[in-house]
Order: sequence, then C-alpha cells, then structure tokens
Amino acid sequence: MASVALSEAEKVYIVHGVQEDLRVDGRGCEDYRYVEVETDVVSNTSGSARVKLGHTDILVGVKAEMGTPKLEKPNEGYLEFFVDCSANATPEFEGRGGDDLGTEIANTLYRIFNKSSVDLKSLCISPREHCWILYVDVLLLECGGNLFDTICIAVKAALFNTRIPRVRVLEDEEGSKDIELSDDPYDCIRLSVENVPCIVTLCKIGYRHVVDATLQEEACSLASLLVSVTSTGVVTCMRKVGKGSLDPESVFEMMETGKRVGKVLHASLQSVLHKEESLGPKRPKVGFLG
Repeated sequence: MASVALSEAEKVYIVHGVQEDLRVDGRGCEDYRYVEVETDVVSNTSGSARVKLGHTDILVGVKAEMGTPKLEKPNEGYLEFFVDCSANATPEFEGRGGDDLGTEIANTLYRIFNKSSVDLKSLCISPREHCWILYVDVLLLECGGNLFDTICIAVKAALFNTRIPRVRVLEDEEGSKDIELSDDPYDCIRLSVENVPCIVTLCKIGYRHVVDATLQEEACSLASLLVSVTSTGVVTCMRKVGKGSLDPESVFEMMETGKRVGKVLHASLQSVLHKEESLGPKRPKVGFLG
C-alpha cells in the first residue's frame, strides 16, 4: 500500500491533534473528506463509476457475460473481482509491486459481496445451464489514503449503474432451448444495492480512532479495523490490518463508530446516486479522462 515518510515532529503534531478531535485538514475524527461520485463513465461496460475521495481516485467497470452456474449453486449467478493497482497511482506499484495489495482487496470484496448483499438468484437464467457472471474490474488511479472505503463506494455505485439485458428462454417441441436477448436498452434488469455494505476503515492513532485517514495519518497508525456495515447499521464482517494490536474495548468502540458513520455514509451515497439517476441520459458527464 502507498506510504509516506514523516518526521517524528510531524507524527507528534498529527497524534496530538487527533487527541483534541482536530485533524490537520480541519476535520473531526468522524468526518469524511469531500467525495465525488460519477456513474456511467465507461461506454463499453454494463455499469461503471468513478469515485474521488481526497487524493484517492478509483475507477470501476462492471461487465455482464453469460456463463454456467457453479455446481454448488446451480440457481445463482456470481461476481468475479479483479483489482489493478496502476503504477501511475504510486511508484510502489511498478512491476509486480501492487499484486499483493490487489489480491488482498479482491479477497476482501469477495467476503462482503455475498448473496445476502446482492440477489444472486436474479442473475440466474436457467438453473444449472445459464447465468449472468458480473466481472467487476477495479482500477486504482491514485492513492491518497483510505483505499478500502473508496473502492467499496465505487463498486456499489457501479453495481447501481449496471444494466443487464433481459433474457427469454425459448424451448421448441424437441425440448432444445434457445436464448434470446432483448434489443431494447431500456428492457433490462437492475440490481438492488440496498443491502450492499460499505466498508468504514477506522485507524487507531494514539488513544483515539479516526475515519477516512489520509496517507499521513495512516503513517501514524499501527493498527486499523475494517468494518463492513449495511445501510441499517448491521456489521457483516470485520478485519484488522496493521502490525499493531487492538484491545477489546477499542474494538467495541470502533465497531460502534463504524455503525454510526456507516449509516450516514449509506444515506448520503444513496441520495447522490438517485439524484444523478433522476437527471437522465442528458446529464453532463466528466468521464474517465475528465
């Protein structure tokens, strides 16, 4: 993950500020930076989104392709995640430098995007024969701290924007099946993202914890807790990252903060997505290269 070098004086300044609920950029401990969300930015995908959070810039594209259901889940479709850590994001990702981080992020996404968060049965066309597979490609364009939260927001926005062609299964007199895709771009399936969780990363700095940490604040933290929270404040999973330790009392405090902040984050994101959707196809677009 991208890192930044700080002097001891700078670390002391950041830590002491956090103890007083005053961060370097003027935010409180539970405040997010300004978030920019734009959907439908890549033309050759079923759904896409670009999210900027501070200096972190994430692009997500979703492609729907027809395939065969998994043997253990014959009446469901499924999601496949791929994370590309671009060398433009930070020099540390040059060569194979970002592979481990990409695998770590993809594994985390697999854990939180299960069938309870996305209706995978709606992706099934005919049991044991055909289903929709959603390939979710995540591209890290710039790293400015708080990667997991930004990626989760971008994936949720891209899934909200995804349109899957409606399919009819035709069967002839001999019993053979034929699949017919609708040509009408408005005759499509939309995924419900109501239960899709968002990750709230809480970094322990000194005796307190902060949300949406910058690279400088992450350099002052030895341990963080990733809390996956639904729109109703239900924690679906947690994961500790970093070499430091967290005592049980801190974990419970961070969980409560994660649930409280997560509910506000969900409400704000849903409001933005529905507002952008209401503008229709004529809305101004900045786009991927904007």
